[in-house]
Amino acid sequence: MAITSPGYGITIRIVGNPANQPIALITQIIAKAGAAITALDIVESLIDKIVIDVTCDAINSDHAEEITKEISENSDLEVLKVSDRTFLLHIGGKIEVNSKVPLKTRDDLSRAYTPGVARISQAIAKDPADARRLTIKRNTVAVVTDGSAVLGLGNIGPAAALPVMEGKAALFKRFAEVDAWPVCLDTQDVDEIVRTVQIIAPVYGGINLEDIAAPRCFEVEKRLRELLDIPVFHDDQHGTAIVVLAALINALKLVRKELSEIKIVMSGAGAAGTAIARLLTASGAENIIGFDKDGLVCDAKPGDDEMRLWFVNNCNPGDFRGNISEAIKDADVFIGVSAPNVLTELDVANMAKDSIVFALANPEPEISPEIARKYAAIVATGRSDSPNQINNVLAFPGVFRGLLDARITKITDDMLVAAARAIASCVADNQLNTNFIVPSVFDANVVSKVALAITKSSQKLR
Repeated sequence: MAITSPGYGITIRIVGNPANQPIALITQIIAKAGAAITALDIVESLIDKIVIDVTCDAINSDHAEEITKEISENSDLEVLKVSDRTFLLHIGGKIEVNSKVPLKTRDDLSRAYTPGVARISQAIAKDPADARRLTIKRNTVAVVTDGSAVLGLGNIGPAAALPVMEGKAALFKRFAEVDAWPVCLDTQDVDEIVRTVQIIAPVYGGINLEDIAAPRCFEVEKRLRELLDIPVFHDDQHGTAIVVLAALINALKLVRKELSEIKIVMSGAGAAGTAIARLLTASGAENIIGFDKDGLVCDAKPGDDEMRLWFVNNCNPGDFRGNISEAIKDADVFIGVSAPNVLTELDVANMAKDSIVFALANPEPEISPEIARKYAAIVATGRSDSPNQINNVLAFPGVFRGLLDARITKITDDMLVAAARAIASCVADNQLNTNFIVPSVFDANVVSKVALAITKSSQKLR
């Protein structure tokens, strides 16, 4: 059954005659349409008319249009205006730049800008390391994309990617007090992306790569890590992998199984899938069978990128040959980062006792969570309207907070594993249950614990 979401919230301004009970008519129509009313306000009330603003959450854009149409077709009601609440929120963008220092007098200007600022520039020219101490570099991250793999929308380009990157920057600030800025590049050429990021890097203390399609993202990250003296983190790979590992750590506690002993079937072997497999392997997983859009990932092909070759060489230890329905028989865990409806109800029914299903394709998962819950002990999705949301916001704010605070230049798998264990630890034993395997994104402990874990892990390298 589809669920309404605030992401498809609308406000409808309606006028009707008080004698015809317009409020009752409106609520009946909206309830019958399957939407959820979240607010109802009387804007104007006269003897012969009443103006009403009703706000409701719909299932999707088409559903919102259907609700408006149903109201419009009622002869006792007139729709004056419809406002999409999500579009209203985005008008003018979601982020801004604010000064941290007062600029009210000539004295303020003399120190914040000329002539005083010249002395700061001279100090940095003499010792470039001072840039981290005396500028925004110490707390600023570039959120870099080429717009080629935005959410589940695909290759929609840099301008269309900007609202997502703005949102990412807002999350950085809200959860970790990190100042992040969107850098949406109008190129999908690896050399141009790498060179552009390299030449803007002096401003930033870290680079967050975002929504860059595989396999291009692998080469971009690898080359930038070699070139730059600041951390480079591709969130679609490593952020996803961290949260999946954290959720799996807690899920396995509940079903009393060990990571090294379970059978894992994965759907999706792109950026996120390969990173998940790598991190699970680094944490002790020994039996992962992977599938992508072409079927079983088992044999190397000419032109395979480095990450796909890793998947081929490190997964499917029993040299399984077959389809996903055959592979998932007696599997303990399914992890999907692919496409809707990859699994059938029978597939989940055929999994091992106390199975775990992470169906993370967004917005439509690999199998309906309601169906999966009939058979699996624990089900997680990527959606906010379902329990156990696997959300990267649990990882990247704390990861970068730790990287920036500890002045870490290179990221290791040990750091990623430490971050996952920190997230898992935010769910106390007396809180842990089948509907709560990861903490809330609003849990204030998450960022501090992840940051501390990153810092401690980096100290082992020194």
